[in-house]
Amino acid sequence: MRTYLVVMDETEEARAALGYAARRAARTGAGVEILALIPPQEFVQWGGVQAAMEEEAKLRAEAMVLQASGAIFEAAGIRPAILVRQGDPVKVITEVLKESDHAGALVLGASAEGGPGPLISHFAGAAAGTLPCPLIIVPAALGDDILDV
Repeated sequence: MRTYLVVMDETEEARAALGYAARRAARTGAGVEILALIPPQEFVQWGGVQAAMEEEAKLRAEAMVLQASGAIFEAAGIRPAILVRQGDPVKVITEVLKESDHAGALVLGASAEGGPGPLISHFAGAAAGTLPCPLIIVPAALGDDILDV
């Protein structure tokens, strides 16, 4: 089954991207895969502190993704697959797309204000011609009535 890969964080644009992907998946019979990224932690001299910081970041990401998956299950009846990965966001997304043979589209949210952000700049810029699937950019300023089309 084809899936929409949505990169999730705590921003409004990520919620817009997830809402769009869930609606499209419900209409097309596809699935949704949510990728929560844990940024690499800066080196801390004491290993125990480093491990505690990484575990806290992982738990925060998992809680955010579980909340988001519950919301799209209620809204669209879709139970998404959940991935939580740590590392440089561009590298992690590239690896996930290479590993996946069922990614139908990479769905990213664009901020309503300011520049496009590093993920959109990368995937819509230099890497656009090398993606193994279409890239969908969802503007955060779009309302639910427009996303339902």
